[in-house]
Amino acid sequence: MAKRGDRRIEPTFDGPAKGRSSRDLSVSEDDRVIPSRRKKPAQKKRAAAPRGRSRRRRPGLIRVLGRLTYWAFVMAIWVGIAGAGVVLYYGAQMPAATTWSIPDRSPNIKIVSVDGRLLANRGMTGGESIGLHEMSPYIPQAVMAIEDRRFYSHFGIDPIGLARAMSTNLLQGRFSQGGSTLTQQLAKNLFLKPDRTLERKVQEVLLALWLEQKHTKDQILEMYLNRVYFGSGSYGVEAASRRYFGKSARDVTLAEAALLAGLLKAPSRLSPARDPKAAEERAQLVLAAMREEKMIGDKELTVAMTAPATRAAAYWTGSENYVADRIMEELPGLIGEVRSDIIVDTTVDLDLQELAEKSIRRLVDENREKLNVSQGALVSIDNSGAVRAMVGGYDYATSQFDRASEARRQPGSAFKPFVFMAALEQGRTPDSVRNDAPIKIGKWTPENYNGKYYGKVTLATALAKSLNSVAAQLAMEVGPEAVVEAAHRMGIESVLQANTSLALGTSEVTPLELTAAYVPFANGGYRPDVHFVQRITTTEGEVLYEFTGGANPRVVRGEVAGMMNRMMTGTVETGTAKKAAFAWPAAGKTGTSQNSRDAWFVGYTANLTTGVWFGNDDGAPMKKVTGGALPAQAWHEFMVAAHEGVPVAALPGTQGVTYGSDNSMPAEAPLVQDLDAFPEAPATDRQAQRIDTPQISEDSTSSIPRPPGDVGQQAPRRSTSILDILTGG
Repeated sequence: MAKRGDRRIEPTFDGPAKGRSSRDLSVSEDDRVIPSRRKKPAQKKRAAAPRGRSRRRRPGLIRVLGRLTYWAFVMAIWVGIAGAGVVLYYGAQMPAATTWSIPDRSPNIKIVSVDGRLLANRGMTGGESIGLHEMSPYIPQAVMAIEDRRFYSHFGIDPIGLARAMSTNLLQGRFSQGGSTLTQQLAKNLFLKPDRTLERKVQEVLLALWLEQKHTKDQILEMYLNRVYFGSGSYGVEAASRRYFGKSARDVTLAEAALLAGLLKAPSRLSPARDPKAAEERAQLVLAAMREEKMIGDKELTVAMTAPATRAAAYWTGSENYVADRIMEELPGLIGEVRSDIIVDTTVDLDLQELAEKSIRRLVDENREKLNVSQGALVSIDNSGAVRAMVGGYDYATSQFDRASEARRQPGSAFKPFVFMAALEQGRTPDSVRNDAPIKIGKWTPENYNGKYYGKVTLATALAKSLNSVAAQLAMEVGPEAVVEAAHRMGIESVLQANTSLALGTSEVTPLELTAAYVPFANGGYRPDVHFVQRITTTEGEVLYEFTGGANPRVVRGEVAGMMNRMMTGTVETGTAKKAAFAWPAAGKTGTSQNSRDAWFVGYTANLTTGVWFGNDDGAPMKKVTGGALPAQAWHEFMVAAHEGVPVAALPGTQGVTYGSDNSMPAEAPLVQDLDAFPEAPATDRQAQRIDTPQISEDSTSSIPRPPGDVGQQAPRRSTSILDILTGG
């Protein structure tokens, strides 16, 4: 037997057997390179299970997140491909980018007074275009703060702003914010229709990128501010500033700039002309955004927040807009189609225009209920035919109908000067005598005001006292056709009915043409071209039109004009228009239609002719208002101011002239005349008709020079206030 020490020891994979020494060589299951397939005892499996599950779960979550990331990335790629396809599809339908260009801004017509002050802007935009450097710096700041605060940092599209808008809309469950940049909004305004379609949005993005490539940020912002709609018919900041604040965009305050910027969200709904409260609330949000962006400080914010709310009229206001409307009607005949911005220099004196408006409005306000009067009109023309003021109604904001140039009303006795002029042209004089007594012409019996008659009177007295009986007699003597011819020759353009009642002003005329027809009396017998426009130029200074005047025809002999001036001076000095008298030699004629439906006074000096009308649009009678009342008062107030600082001048033909009575008619007319040969007055024809003016050749006694028109020129001013003028101080 072998010895114990020489015994071979075999390796085993089991743990040391009982009785074996720990020094015996052995390996455990953990020492195996390839684990055994033999199952482990159950208790060992249970003990190891928790540790094994923990190891397996962690790799599983990572795998899920990885898969989500992968598929999100794949989806993004496909969405990008689809988006690129949509862009390519709609982009292919657009014209080639090389043909893109900024469309011209709609031309603006800037209408200015005789001294260059703005009367109105007309055109699609309603205002001129101004440079970014010219406008108040608050305007672009306010617009960027509320519309596009990253304007100077994005490339035409703002991904951050777009993401913010989308998240806000999702959270609120409705579309409350848009992600469009100012560049995108400009692209939409310039090139696209306001349709909410995918095609339009794609085109908007492409155009925005093109704008950013072709123009600087300042150029884009300037174009945007000059073209965007601000509500109430105003396109661009200049038009909006004029519309809401009555000032240029150059002078806009911080509070006003905030209001303008706030309008961009909903111009029509937020307009201060429609909802001042909503406009103010929106402006406060803009101010808060400007403070958040550190564009303004706390002090500026406080001052702006406490500024009074802006309230604007529902429509353009100011009587100068009647003038602007009239000029817009005349422009096509003067220069044709307006293709670029132009400046229209008018003949209107803005100071006189405003004074005339205040006078008309004050007299209507004071007498609306008491005298049942609601409207008035005033026209003032100098001896060269230049219209210095025209008020077409009580308030342009509530009614744009121009009663000065469009409303035809019966002039009443204000038409009589043409009857008396026709009589003088046939040989009568101011000292000719007629019998003021009741007469009958066919079925018509003209009566004097209040039924009072004066017996034998001179023609001068008859005109000063506006005696209907004498006027009717003269119309019969000279013939209605001669009266119509004389009126048309002087400047009346409306159709006149050739009947005897015409002597009392039964045919309708406009205040503008009636006033114009008195101008030859004021300048010694010449009929000028009545005009509102002196010159039209482009913004670069090119002259498109200029009024040259030409040769004004003589339409009445100088001695006849002088006799008429002498006769109508009596109307102001001792007759029906005594309330009109002031420190200048003046003449004129009052007129009142039946039942006081119309009240007129047309008067003149050697410098200016002014006509005034009061009444109601519906023809309702006033309460015993005559031409010597409200019209004469308004005329007086206006003419006192118009002649301030102008040297006093006598009326043509009124100095050193004597007249003898004529022998062409008996000095005394019968108490009753029944002449059935004269027709009754037919219904008036409202259609206007221009009549060619026959020219009368001059003779040795009709060479009175035409006096110059001084109104509208710069003249020394006395230290008299408008309040003093209005109160007679």
